[in-house]
Amino acid sequence: PSVLDSFALLSGQLNTLNKVLKHEKTPLLRNQVIIPLVLSPDRDEEIMRQTEGRVPVFSHEVVPDHLRTKPDPEVEEQEKQLITDAARISPDVAQKQIQSLNKMCSNLLEKISKEERESESGGLRQNKQTFNPADTNALVAAVAFGKGLSNRRPPGSGGSVQSGQPGAGAIIAGASGMQQVPMAGAPAQQQPMLAGVQMAQAGQPGKY
Repeated sequence: PSVLDSFALLSGQLNTLNKVLKHEKTPLLRNQVIIPLVLSPDRDEEIMRQTEGRVPVFSHEVVPDHLRTKPDPEVEEQEKQLITDAARISPDVAQKQIQSLNKMCSNLLEKISKEERESESGGLRQNKQTFNPADTNALVAAVAFGKGLSNRRPPGSGGSVQSGQPGAGAIIAGASGMQQVPMAGAPAQQQPMLAGVQMAQAGQPGKY
């Protein structure tokens, strides 16, 4: 019975404490000031764990820095000076300065966004492939090794004719003979030129 009575007392106190903490008029505990009750120069493993190794000890040297609620005196003086300077500016001048600052910020943001877009587009252009590797490999193989080329020749072609062969002279002679014969009914002045030599007219045979 004594254990049950003690448990009932503790349960009631915990419920009362929860109601107080959940009340809307109760300030948040995270906004309350922490007052150090025990300062020790010895290494504290719990503080090391909570601060992820940044604060090894909780001594009189680190307490003013970690529990400070006001800035340094120099910073406080600078802040007061800025507040005084801001109070001297009229609302119109302040509004103009705000607009000019917003304009400068917007222009800077536009330039940054433009450079980002250009860099992205340039990267896409550089990464874009402008050729087909398969076609390139096929062309190289065809030129270097003749891969994929047909061995068939068109009918009537006797291969390449080199200068100095009898067939070449015959072809040239036949061509010149064909050029020297004028067409029937054509005027004599319309004879063609072969290799820069004027051919004989029809009325003057044998004259060169």
